Amino acid sequence: MKVAISLPDPVFTAAEKLAHRLRVSRSQLYAQAIEEYLGKRQDSLITERLNALYAEGQDAIDPALAAAQMGAIGHEAW
Repeated sequence: MKVAISLPDPVFTAAEKLAHRLRVSRSQLYAQAIEEYLGKRQDSLITERLNALYAEGQDAIDPALAAAQMGAIGHEAW
């Protein structure tokens, strides 16, 4: 897919230098950069969803279960 975008001159210049140094095309550099960005956004979206899910279900732990868990840990120094 061909796409036309506008970039500030300093960003374009830095990207050109990096593409040259990495010996990749400008298109390949931009595609890799966008893939990385999307991956990071996906990770943060998953974290946000998990945080919301765990915030909803803050039920009290059964005291017997909590005692069993503490007994299973023993007297380890943390």
